[in-house]
Parts: sequence; structure tokens; C-alpha cells
Amino acid sequence: MGQVFSSTRSHRKDGDLSSNFENFFKEFKMERKILSEETITSIQSYLVNGDLQRAVSVISGALRDMEDVPVNIAVTGESGTGKSSFINALRRVDHEDVGAAPTGVVETTFMRTPYKHPKFPNVTLWDLPGVGTTTFPPQTYLKKMKFGEYDFFIIISATRFKDNDVFLATEIRKMKKNFCFVRSKVDSDLNNLEIGKSSTFNKQEILQQIRDDCVTHLQDANVGDPQIFLVSSFESSGYDLQNLETAMLRGLPTHKRHIFMQYLPNVTEADIDWKRDVLRQKIWLEAMKAGPSTLVPFLIFSSDKDVKKLEETLTLYRSYFGLDDASLETIAKDLHVSVEKVKANLLFPHLLSVEKVDESLKEKLFIYVEEFCSANGGPIASGIYFRTNFYMQNYFLETVVSDAKVLLKKEEIFKDSVGSGKTYLHQDVGNDDGKSETASS
Repeated sequence: MGQVFSSTRSHRKDGDLSSNFENFFKEFKMERKILSEETITSIQSYLVNGDLQRAVSVISGALRDMEDVPVNIAVTGESGTGKSSFINALRRVDHEDVGAAPTGVVETTFMRTPYKHPKFPNVTLWDLPGVGTTTFPPQTYLKKMKFGEYDFFIIISATRFKDNDVFLATEIRKMKKNFCFVRSKVDSDLNNLEIGKSSTFNKQEILQQIRDDCVTHLQDANVGDPQIFLVSSFESSGYDLQNLETAMLRGLPTHKRHIFMQYLPNVTEADIDWKRDVLRQKIWLEAMKAGPSTLVPFLIFSSDKDVKKLEETLTLYRSYFGLDDASLETIAKDLHVSVEKVKANLLFPHLLSVEKVDESLKEKLFIYVEEFCSANGGPIASGIYFRTNFYMQNYFLETVVSDAKVLLKKEEIFKDSVGSGKTYLHQDVGNDDGKSETASS
């Protein structure tokens, strides 16, 4: 294997890089791409013409735009619809937590109020006062609430959507921005109906009736193809909150999806794969941005500083996928097991845990690079070599993705392991084509 990495191809063809770039981005669905088609076409054009400097300039600009870009989501609607409670649910905070949006039976919001996500401060949810009151009539509401500053809108109602909701939807469409409708407090409706009709109560039928009624009223008001999500701010797992968050991600400007992607919880394997796809693109673009001087014909760890950067990368990916220390402590507490027992089922704790870190990482790296390039037709397939960090980031990413998927089955895992001490799982760090390397904890 060492001969594979000791090649001295110092003159790669720009056409190889162009083809590699094109094939890489073809892998991803449109809604998962972090670059617009226009930007991808621009980069591709420069690469085809051998103008690597301009291609790198476009990539640098795109990365800069998506790094610290703010994501602003407005929650609006009439007074008393549960906007504040809904925002707390989206932020995954309890109503009594410090920094939670105040809730009550009367209007509690009298000015637009920002609430940052506790883990991802670039994501801000704006709690807007109710539209249609004497204080905020529709005619002046948009200007006072600075509607031009938001990236996505959620129009919320606790009953049928009314004229004010239709007004908001119409004005948002004029701004060429995306929005969706949220029907709140459905848990309360279901509880009331179950008490009154316990013998004939059917939850799914009633939810469908509520949805159909909302669609009918909005279509009658000339709101075509409305996106409607039924939610409960107190029982988020039983309704449409997850689908709503996915719709929010799709509705954001392309260059802001990377930021919001971090916000999404790991509810399904599809959510985890979405995050992985976004990060894979970012890793690739960072490697391209580094330029010709860092396209090297061998893999090497040059210093302890490199290892430190890898540790920071692993910590970051753990945070993205709910594997940070705080999240693992919460999981362990919920499962009534120790954090050590949770980690015993995961791969990431063993990535940097040996005494001779460099040698261990190199061994793992060589195994992974072979798998990575075989599965993806990666840079080596065209004689292009990125620095070790590129491959290690991908390796760390696939490992953490594997661990996140393991934790989706945590109840099943720990049910089987109760009373049996540590449970060691063999998990596959897989690639898109199903190929994998098996690692043991």
C-alpha cells in the first residue's frame, strides 16, 4: 500500500480535477447541495479552462458566505396561537428553562423577540407579536416586524387559518421567500375529542380531518399547495415537527443550509445521512480551497499541531451528531446507565485513544483511504492527492455517522445488555455503495 502513496505525480491534469469535481457533486440530491447550481457551474467552467485560481476564489467566497452566515426564522400569526411555546419546542428547551420564551394564556409578546438556538447561535427564531391586533394591524405589521430580514417564515394558528394568515402568506410570496403553515395545539384538540367520543375516537382520522380542513380553507382563499404541519409544543415526537424541520431546511437559501443542518436532531437515519452529505461537500471544498501547494503525493502527520487539529475536528463532528459530552450524559441518564457504558458501544472514543497516536492514525488512515477511493472514485483515482487532513476528516465523519446511527437503537441495545456488563458492538463505517471497514470497540 505504501507504494500507492509514494507516487510523485506533481503534474496533475486540470481536466482530471474538473471531472472529479463534477462527478463528486452529481452524487448529491438537489436539496442537499450546499452550493447553488450557478456556483457549481461557475467553478466547473474555471476548472475546465484550467483557471484554478479563479475556481478557488469562487470556492473561498462560497465557504465564507456559509461559515458564519446567520439563519433567521420568523414565527408569526395571530395572537394566542402558541407561538412562544412552539419556539421553545423548536429550540428543544423547557418552558421553565433559563432563556425560554415566556408563555401564558394572554399575549406575552409585544415586540419582535429573538431566541438563539442554545447549541447553534447562528440560528435565531424570532417570536413576532400577533398580527391583526389594534397594536399591530396588518397594514403596518410587515414594516414594523422587518419582514425583509427573515430567511423563512412559519405562520401558526391554533384553529382555522384566517384572513390575517392568508394576508401574511400572500405578502411573503411577493417577497419570493418560503413559508409554511403550522396548526398548533393539536394535542389539546385530540384530548377534548377523546373525552367526548371515547368509543369512536381515532387519532389518525381526526388528524387527517384537521389537515384537510386547513387545506380547504386556505385553497378557498387562493393559497395554492399550502404546506401544513400539525404540531404539539408538548408532545413533539408524535406529530409533524420533524417533517416541518426538514421543510424548513429545504426552504432556506442554498448557502444557509449548512448552518441549519447542524440544528436538526438525529431522529432518523435519513437525517444523519443528510448531515453527512452536507459535511462531505464542505470537506471537499476546503481541500479544493487549499490550492495546488497542498496537493501532495504522500500522506504525513507533520506535528503535534496536526493531531490537535484532528482532535478539534472530531469534537466538532461529535457536536453535530449529538455525540458531544453533554448529549452523551443526557442519553446515559435517560437510559439509567453510565456514560462509559454508552461509549463502549461507540467507535469514536477509540480514534485518538492510543499511546502512539501518529502510528495508529496512519494505519487507520491507509485502510480508510483505500475504502474511500474505491467507493467514491476519489481524488487518487485521477492522480490527485489532498493532504492527510482531507482523508482523516472523511474518516472521522464516517465513524461519527456510524455511531449516531447506533444511538438511534439505544433502547434496544441497552435492553439487551442489562445485567451483562459492557456490550461491545462491531459496527460498519460504511460508504455510499455499501462497502465498509469493520471496526471493533
